[in-house]
Amino acid sequence: MRKLLFYFPLLVLLAAASCRKTGDNVVVDPTSPAAAQAQLAVLRDTVNVRWQRMIDSDNQKLVATTAVLQTLKQLPGTDKTQADQLRAANDQLLGLRYDQKTMAESAKIDAYDNAQTQVLNAVYDLARPQLERSQDVQALTETIKEADSQVIGFRVRYDQAAKKYNQYLQLHGATLKKAGRKYSNLQPLPLFELQP
Repeated sequence: MRKLLFYFPLLVLLAAASCRKTGDNVVVDPTSPAAAQAQLAVLRDTVNVRWQRMIDSDNQKLVATTAVLQTLKQLPGTDKTQADQLRAANDQLLGLRYDQKTMAESAKIDAYDNAQTQVLNAVYDLARPQLERSQDVQALTETIKEADSQVIGFRVRYDQAAKKYNQYLQLHGATLKKAGRKYSNLQPLPLFELQP
């Protein structure tokens, strides 16, 4: 009996230590709604990061286009009226640009792409006579062309992330619905890639 009393405090301490919860040791069931929520959040973050990189590149292109038109206006031989018209057209592009929801209509993407292509082609034509005379015009034009050449790559990378998100949503939709109202009506993300 004395031996038992001697070990009793030790047993109580061990039991208390084993019951203590620490954030590091919590094991989450991989099939639980909480695990599905966490995985979906990671996938959505990847989608959002890729979207933002694409938009940042497009914004850089719009800013460089405004800058080259401003620079051209200060150079002799430039049609200043045309430069002003092109700047106004470039400023209007933001209002035409699709977002992650409106891009579901491929016509919206096409309209933006066509409008931007028309503006850029006209800017290149206006800048061509000044390229050898102005390093600023040359550098800004190269910046625009570089950003424009990256559009397809950004869209492909965005689609890759969006497809993973959509596949996860399809596979784990039932589990996610158990996570609450916020997760009960999640829809697949539209893609740049044309669907059959």
